[in-house]
Amino acid sequence: MRYSKRAKSYRKLEAQLSRLQYLNQHKTKFSSNWKKAQLKIAQLHSKIANIRKDTLHKLTTYLAKNHNPPPSPPGRGARGVGEDLNVSGMMANHKLAKAVADMGFYEFRRQLEYKCKLYGSELFIADRWFPSFKTCSRCGQVKNSLSLSERVFKCEHCGFNCDCSATLARTRFECSIKFSYGGQFARVSLWTG
Repeated sequence: MRYSKRAKSYRKLEAQLSRLQYLNQHKTKFSSNWKKAQLKIAQLHSKIANIRKDTLHKLTTYLAKNHNPPPSPPGRGARGVGEDLNVSGMMANHKLAKAVADMGFYEFRRQLEYKCKLYGSELFIADRWFPSFKTCSRCGQVKNSLSLSERVFKCEHCGFNCDCSATLARTRFECSIKFSYGGQFARVSLWTG
């Protein structure tokens, strides 16, 4: 995606921020040099926040406008499927915590919800316990055990082989279509205003 490079705002400027904070800790508090350094740190924090906001706005607008099912024209009737994530659980993993905190998942979902309402799109949120990763996109059979290290999905029921990411995407899309006729997703009510 074209926004992935811009989204990592904190990672890009982390070294610069760390250096400024390190240099500032040796200065005498409330001296003029300390105040100048504090101002530089605040400006850098502001820059990081602005990059994050800009990226989130552009990405959510793009998704709300352009992800349509085949018969719809661009900007009308887009359908999106999201997943309710356990963000606090991901924050407990020290390897993921910094990246998860930098992304701002709550703000992403909030913006996507109101922009889908604004552009007349549908947004479906999959329950966090829905086994979309383990469900065969061809026959709908749920596989009992599938580790995250397995990259190829092999269905024992119908013999279907596919990349796990492609299976996940197909399963979620098919379930969002089935929801229109009484499926398993919890729908975000967008027109309750």
